Amino acid sequence: MKFDVITIFPQFFDSLFSVGILNRAQERGIIKINTHNLRIYTRDKRRSVDDRPYGGGSGMVFKPTPLARAIESIKNEDLKSVVILTTPHGEVFSDRIAKEVSEFEQVIIICGRYEGVDERIREKYVEREISIGDYVLSGGEYAASVIIDAISRFVPGVLGNEASPYHDSFNECLLEHPQYTRPHVFRGKRVPQILLSGNHKAIKKWRRLESITRTLSRKPYLIDRTNLTFEEINHVERLIDKDPRRTKVYVALVHYPVYNKTFKKITTAFTNLDVHDMSRVCKTYGVKGFYLVQPVYEQQKLVEAVLSHWIKGPGSSFNPTRTDALRLVSIRSSIDEAVDQIEKQEGLKPKVVVTDARHRNCTIGYQELREKIQKGTEPYLILFGTGWGIVNEVLESADYVLKPIVGYTNYNHLSVRSAAAIVLDRLLSI
Repeated sequence: MKFDVITIFPQFFDSLFSVGILNRAQERGIIKINTHNLRIYTRDKRRSVDDRPYGGGSGMVFKPTPLARAIESIKNEDLKSVVILTTPHGEVFSDRIAKEVSEFEQVIIICGRYEGVDERIREKYVEREISIGDYVLSGGEYAASVIIDAISRFVPGVLGNEASPYHDSFNECLLEHPQYTRPHVFRGKRVPQILLSGNHKAIKKWRRLESITRTLSRKPYLIDRTNLTFEEINHVERLIDKDPRRTKVYVALVHYPVYNKTFKKITTAFTNLDVHDMSRVCKTYGVKGFYLVQPVYEQQKLVEAVLSHWIKGPGSSFNPTRTDALRLVSIRSSIDEAVDQIEKQEGLKPKVVVTDARHRNCTIGYQELREKIQKGTEPYLILFGTGWGIVNEVLESADYVLKPIVGYTNYNHLSVRSAAAIVLDRLLSI
C-alpha cells in the first residue's frame, strides 16, 4: 500500500514513522509513506499556499490551485486510490473505516490546516472526509498519522500475527478483555484461575464475556453494534440488573401545573393509557419510581382504584408483568412532594429535569444529560407534562430543561407516552 501525504510541514513525519511496526513495514516494502510539501506546487515567489477567505472572516484558507496540482501530480491512475481530507467536518474515524480504506492501493491524505480548504477542492477531488474526534488540533498532520497507523494494521504483512487486528479492541465493536502476564501473584492480586487452566475453550469464552462486561461498563453504546449469542445476551441482562447507574432516575407525569391550549394554568385528568404505558416504559429502562402529580382528591382516588385492581385485585394474576410495572407508581399532590420523597429515600435532593416540546434558550442535550446521569452521584427526577406542557415557573426553577424531540419534519405533537419512551431510550438505553 502507498500513502501520499500532502502537507506544509513534511518534516513532521520524519521521525514519526521511522520506528516500530510501520518502519519495519516500510523496510520490507509492504507499505510506502511519502510526504509531499504543498509549497512545491505553488508558482509565486513567496510559495504561498493560503489566502484570505472571500466574504471576510478570521483565518486563512488553502488555495485550490496548489492543492489541485498536488493531487493530480500524485494520483496514480493505475492504482485503486482514494483522496482523504482531514477535517472536523468529516465522519469520525473508526476501526471500520480503517478496514475499508485498507482495501485501496493508494491513499492520498490532505492535511487540513487554518480555516480549511477551498470548497471546490472538496467538491472535485475529495472522496472521504475524516475527523479523529470532536476536539481542536493544530493541524491535520496529527490526524493523518493516526489514520495511517490504523489503516496499516489491516494491510497483510504489516503485523507479525495476521489475526492481530481482528482481535484488538473495537473489533466486533467490543473492547479488549483484560490481559495478564507473569508473575502469577502481584502485590496480592492473582491472575484469574481460568487463564491457568489450559482449557482453551473455557478461556476463549471467559475472554469474550469479559470483553462484553468491559464494553458495557465503559462504552455501552458499542454493545448495540455487536452480534451476541443468547448466552451473551443473558450475561448483559445480569450485568444491567446489578448496575447502580440505572437506579438513580425517577419520572413524574405532571397533571398540575400545566397549560391548556390557550396557555391558561389548569389541572388535567388522569388517563388510564398514560399510566399503563409510561409505567411499562419506566420498568423497561430501570426507572426507580414513577410519580403521578395530581392534586385533585377525586382523581387520586380513581388512580388508587386502578392500581389496586392491578396490584392487589384480579389484574395481578391476569397480567403479572403489568403488575410489576404499576408497582412503580406513586401519587403525589405536587412536584415538591415528589422531590421531598426522593430526597428522603436517596439522601440527596434530585436534579429536576423538565421536558418540553417547545424550543427554548439554555437547554441541555441528550448526550450531555446521559453522561451526567452515568457519571454523577445525584438522583434525577424527569418531569413530563400533560395538556399543553408544564408551566414556565416550573421550567425556570428546574435544574435542566431537556431539548425537545426533533425529527426530520417540523411536526412536534407527540403523545406524552411516546415522548417518555423516546426520552428514556436516549438517556438510559444500552
